[in-house]
Amino acid sequence: MSGELQPRRTIRSFVQRAGRITRAQERALEELWPRVGIAYAPGVLDLDTVFGRRARRVLEIGIGDGETLLALAAAHPDTDFLGVEVHRPGVGHCLLGIEAASLGNVRLVAHDAVEVLEHQLPDASLDELLLYFPDPWPKKRHHKRRIVQPGFVELVARKLRPGGVFRLATDWAPYATHMLEVLRESASFANASPAGDYVPRPGSRPLTKFERRGERLGHEVFDLEFRRR
Repeated sequence: MSGELQPRRTIRSFVQRAGRITRAQERALEELWPRVGIAYAPGVLDLDTVFGRRARRVLEIGIGDGETLLALAAAHPDTDFLGVEVHRPGVGHCLLGIEAASLGNVRLVAHDAVEVLEHQLPDASLDELLLYFPDPWPKKRHHKRRIVQPGFVELVARKLRPGGVFRLATDWAPYATHMLEVLRESASFANASPAGDYVPRPGSRPLTKFERRGERLGHEVFDLEFRRR
């Protein structure tokens, strides 16, 4: 599924897990992936060719089982959505959702999002980038694995058009503080929060099973919205 690979970075923001995969998901990976999957390979994509049109473009990093991506794509047929996820069961689940809803505005890449951003996506090609509930890596010795770092933020800035939006959410308060500090330091972004911190949950962000579970456990969710200068 992932095509030719580039040399591996020494520090990654995720751990590759095999996970349990259902027969339906396996079928989706075999039959549906060729229609909407994009193999990872070095070389910049022509997104107009990939989607067969010119439209607003939104990238979601770490789609999980695709719950948010599918809801957004169904609600906004005039927008193209690209989802990046490394775990096969989640990709398979999302493919089944694409098929069930007959969505033509979704494409998937099963590869490390940083490498996809670096090597496959054109600069200034995205209107929004979504990063919802990434792994917070709570232990101090693992903080270097957090995806939100200064270098990553500048990479995102390159891929967003001027005025484009970087949306983030987490239910881990220390990671929310970390995200806010890193983004505040970037000259490429302006905080959309009038108070200079967090924003209310945007109506465009579906309430997922993961978030509902967190609410039951008493987890506070922090949303951030930064605009590309």
